[in-house]
Amino acid sequence: MSFISKWAGLLGLLAVLVVGDQIRINRPGHKYRLTVEVTTPDGIKTGSSILAVVPDRNYNRGGRTTTRGEAVFVDLGEERSRSKNLVALLAHRQDAKLDLDDINYVALRAYGAAHDNRISFSDIHRQTGVVPVQGDLVPVLVSFGDPNDPGTARLVAGDHAEAVLGEGYAIRGLNAEVMPNGFWPIDFGGALGEPVTRGIEAKLPWLAAPGDGAATALKAAGLPAGGEAREAFARK
Repeated sequence: MSFISKWAGLLGLLAVLVVGDQIRINRPGHKYRLTVEVTTPDGIKTGSSILAVVPDRNYNRGGRTTTRGEAVFVDLGEERSRSKNLVALLAHRQDAKLDLDDINYVALRAYGAAHDNRISFSDIHRQTGVVPVQGDLVPVLVSFGDPNDPGTARLVAGDHAEAVLGEGYAIRGLNAEVMPNGFWPIDFGGALGEPVTRGIEAKLPWLAAPGDGAATALKAAGLPAGGEAREAFARK
């Protein structure tokens, strides 16, 4: 074997090791489908997002657990030529603050509550079935009078949705279901596994526009808006 061939082999092996390690670090610990059901005068409307939760696997443990995916957008149809919608953000209300980390633990805590048992983070991917998301696990809910205008966002109370959405509208419930990780990072659907949900920018186009529409939306809904406001709607 020539000198060049030896180095080519070593470099190839190194590349395989580096790629493999990056897959190990970035592979989701688990995926789950978050579904929102809304009772309307025209029946039950639903929306869902598949979210991927990635634990901190860096060697120095200097990172943090993160979620990939998007807020749940529920299309409630139109009423008097006005589009109605409900959006479950990737955020929770913590007193006067907006918590962007609790979304990482929604499935974990929902399964624990449903089975009255503490579930470890490493075991959540083995859970099956659909479980309710209730109480403090319910993320912040907002509605847009005009989905094209972030300034029309309004905060929706889970137990008084009709105050914003109108008579005959109510939050029927939220639920979580653990999904298979699939063959990440080639989980393009079908047998390969369901990918995280993308496409909210088509429903809330200001997310893709210049400026900080996410912060505008949060402020319009009476919520605190920091430098990471966009993470309440979508995360890579």
